Amino acid sequence: MADTKTDTDTDTGQDDAKEQAGSGLDALRDELVDYLGAQAEHLVEKTGDRLSDLTQQLLDSAENGGGFLTGVGSRILKGESPLKALVAQKAGDVKDKVVEGAKSLFGKSKGKSGRAKVMNIVEVLDIGVPLRDAYNHWTQYDEFSGFTKGVQSVSQGDEVTSDWKLKVGPSKRSYKATTQTQIPDDRIVWTSEGAKGTTRGCVTFHELAPALTRIVLVVEYSPSGFFEKTGNIWRAQGRRLRLDFKNFQRYVSFADPDVEGWRGEIRDGEVVRSHEEVVEEEQREEEEGEEGTEGEEGEEEYEDEYDEEDGDEEEGDDEEYDDEAPDGEDDFEDEEEEEDEEVEEAR
Repeated sequence: MADTKTDTDTDTGQDDAKEQAGSGLDALRDELVDYLGAQAEHLVEKTGDRLSDLTQQLLDSAENGGGFLTGVGSRILKGESPLKALVAQKAGDVKDKVVEGAKSLFGKSKGKSGRAKVMNIVEVLDIGVPLRDAYNHWTQYDEFSGFTKGVQSVSQGDEVTSDWKLKVGPSKRSYKATTQTQIPDDRIVWTSEGAKGTTRGCVTFHELAPALTRIVLVVEYSPSGFFEKTGNIWRAQGRRLRLDFKNFQRYVSFADPDVEGWRGEIRDGEVVRSHEEVVEEEQREEEEGEEGTEGEEGEEEYEDEYDEEDGDEEEGDDEEYDDEAPDGEDDFEDEEEEEDEEVEEAR
């Protein structure tokens, strides 16, 4: 009986231990459930706040013209999921803000008048060719793409305008140039406009010797746009122009000197003398100069002949006078002797 009672007590203790262990697990499970529930509730609240903020942004965007909302809607209509459309549109807005900030940063270079900062480029080169040859080569714009790296192509619209396609580093740009003043063998003044900026330029030609010409190039460049202003900081445009100017010097030094350039005259953007008129006038002046030179040479020859004839006549007169002088003296002496003889006879 004692043994039976002992076994029963043992079983009862085990059952109590199991119940205590079960209650502990239940308590732990309950605590875990409560914790997860609290976390889920916090997540829902946080998500709700974000959704409320997003909803408010959408409402604000709609009230301000619907830019953001319209962008999201257009993306959804193109087949994007709503979440992807929201993320993409938000990223685009951030990018726009960054670009605008950068533009405002580079826009600080404007002066008091609000105009963009102008970059001045001044270059001087001496070329060992006559002035006329240097000027004629410069007016051959369609040849520039053959010896420069910055000029891709040039198409002449008329005698005053031309279209230029240029390249500076990875950037390409197009300009429409207008010649304002052009005087043969003297100067060319032009302006150009394009999406990347505007320029004003002047090139002058100066004869230092019969076979030595000095060219002075002055350019004002006003950049336009983000990348152009960035390039302006590094003076990329000035370096490109300087190198191509030296390429022109090299090209002209080895090129055929017998090149015919455009020799018309332009004043205030209008042609006042055509190429043919200037060429005819130059030929006429050249012929008149040659005739004047021949006339001077003829007068010099005539004067030389006249001097020789005068010299011969003077020499002849002197000889005749010398020849006659002794004969006259002899006759005078004979007459004196005859008179003396007559006087003696009379005595």
